Amino acid sequence: MKGLFRVPKPYLFLALTLAVLLGLNLISSSVQAVSQVTYEKLRVFSEVFRLIKQNYVEDVDEKTVLYGAIQGMLKSLDPHSSFLTPENFKEMRVDTKGEFGGLGIEITHAERGIRVVSPIEDTPAFEVGMKAGDLIIKIDDESTEDMELMDAVKKMRGKPGTAISLTVVRQGETKPLTFKITRAIIKIRSVKWRLEGDKIGYVRVIQFNEQTYPLLQEALTDLAKNAGGKLKGLVLDLRNDPGGLLDQAVQVADAFLDKGLIVYTKGRIEGKDMSFESQEGDLLANAPMVVLINAGSASASEIVAGALQDHHRAVVMGTRSFGKGSVQTIIPLSDGSGLRLTTAKYYTPSGRSIQAKGIEPDIVVEDLDIGGVRNKTPRTTEADLRGHLEDGDGGKKTTPKKKKETTTKETTTKETTSPTADPAKPEGSEEEAELNKDRVTGRSKEDYQLQRALDLLRGFQVLKSHLTGDAANSLARK
Repeated sequence: MKGLFRVPKPYLFLALTLAVLLGLNLISSSVQAVSQVTYEKLRVFSEVFRLIKQNYVEDVDEKTVLYGAIQGMLKSLDPHSSFLTPENFKEMRVDTKGEFGGLGIEITHAERGIRVVSPIEDTPAFEVGMKAGDLIIKIDDESTEDMELMDAVKKMRGKPGTAISLTVVRQGETKPLTFKITRAIIKIRSVKWRLEGDKIGYVRVIQFNEQTYPLLQEALTDLAKNAGGKLKGLVLDLRNDPGGLLDQAVQVADAFLDKGLIVYTKGRIEGKDMSFESQEGDLLANAPMVVLINAGSASASEIVAGALQDHHRAVVMGTRSFGKGSVQTIIPLSDGSGLRLTTAKYYTPSGRSIQAKGIEPDIVVEDLDIGGVRNKTPRTTEADLRGHLEDGDGGKKTTPKKKKETTTKETTTKETTSPTADPAKPEGSEEEAELNKDRVTGRSKEDYQLQRALDLLRGFQVLKSHLTGDAANSLARK
């Protein structure tokens, strides 16, 4: 009887795969029956695996080949689903703690490399002049064209004090730029704040990690104390905030809402949808708010902006946000690896899907440079990513026609090695730009968008002072 159950070795993986699939079907009524087409394709997979083992020019590591197959399967779904090797799974868990060794940039997939979503302020990448929109085409001497996102993260991280070279393409530059960056311990203080004139607070959320809500509470307490007990308004700056933890986004939005829905999710699995309601208590005591967003505001940032906008709790100002409206669930696997799988889309309280559309500001204010010239830098958004999910419930993906990658034109700092540097450029210009940088906002001290936000809040105070009784109370509630 022993020989009856023997499976030829080349087909062992196929047999095990089919056994798992059959087992899943038996224990879960929600899993549809595996089709004949699926069996046929699994047979092809087994054949390819056998041929690689037998005929490839060099010996292959089975784990590497199988992990690569899984990575390819996830990559075919959407830009945010991915397979995490045990090493990458550990790296991912480090991300949410807000401290790690590396460069300090948020990245995403692009058609011909790795795209910078946003450099994190006060990190090595930020200091040498890397910009949102830069296309990383090489890490040291290795091309990133077919590199997995987590592999890129792993290569960029390392022992503090060690150096790495990144080659990037940037619009307006005729040749790639090379940045030599020394790794450091990245301690992301995710919230910065200061008191502006007229008792108006400014709070900037750099990203949503485990520190964010506690730091927001600290910020509001400190600002109210310095304002003599109560703030008269607040600017919440979410520009270039790439997102992060969902629970932190919910808590930040809840900090300014007394009641109502914050965000809800919808996916394929019945009964797995989630919704998050705000709890009573507005930490700002209903003082007026302006939320600043731009194309670098993604995911958790969009949840906060969308919730405050839908509840008319804040005026959203700036430019359209990134448009990442999907939820990724992290699923640990038996060998220490993990699966980052897009399982749902999230919706604002009014039922808007942000996916590939973003948050449209109530008041559009373009980003102007110091001289008042409009910054026409093109910014990559979710809708530009190959294979992105469409908005709504259809879950359809788009595969855009191949086009030239667009990159951004930004001024680099003195540490940048640029083969196209203009020898006629005044030596002090980059240093002057650095001196003019605001260390809290991370922008020019003449930040046009911020000034317009402050003007709006000051105008509200003036208008309120000219109204009395019911009219003033009605204005305060709006």
